[in-house]
Amino acid sequence: MRVLILMHDAEEDAGTILDYLEKHGAKTRIVKLYGGEPFPENALQYDAVVSMGGPMNVYEEVAYPFLAKETDFLTRCFGRNIPVLGICLGAQMMAKAAGARVTKAPQEETGWYRVSLTDEGKADPFFSGLPESFTVFQLHGDTFGIPQEGTLLATSSTCPNQAFRIKNSLALQFHLEINDDKLAVWLADYNLRQEVLKTYQKVQKALDQNARMLYRNFFRL
Repeated sequence: MRVLILMHDAEEDAGTILDYLEKHGAKTRIVKLYGGEPFPENALQYDAVVSMGGPMNVYEEVAYPFLAKETDFLTRCFGRNIPVLGICLGAQMMAKAAGARVTKAPQEETGWYRVSLTDEGKADPFFSGLPESFTVFQLHGDTFGIPQEGTLLATSSTCPNQAFRIKNSLALQFHLEINDDKLAVWLADYNLRQEVLKTYQKVQKALDQNARMLYRNFFRL
């Protein structure tokens, strides 16, 4: 399997997604968009694309010109049925590329939250084997709308749109790919940093299990 990974920021790498792919022998190419690296000319050479998170917003295209290029790239991926997995900003970029709006969320989310699968999510192969409700890490202030051709798969009380499918692609507002080292960096200036890290020790086993199951479902499909 050949997988393209798009990074928007040096601190937001693919984490346990990359661990999973390397363990299963996938060939990966990481494009550091924040460093000026170009998109591949031919997306068809990849079996899947992963778009990671980042501190910017999808509409900050003047400050981050690669965002406009990524919108076009993801649109082409959808048109060619290349599966895309989007995480946080990556999920918002998918929504934008599919014609949906990205706006400020009803409430900024930082820390551990519960998300629940919709009826469609419970029946969707992407979430096969996962519980109907599970804990995830959140770090975002924006939220995506659901594209016209998309299906809402997961929701929460604080931010209703948490995951959607479009064709053979999956967008996740939340993070399953994190570890304690990454959390410590992301939350360096956060006043509840120690509390978040302590909770990670309690939820790590279930978090990693759910992450592996979702990765398996996505990359097998």
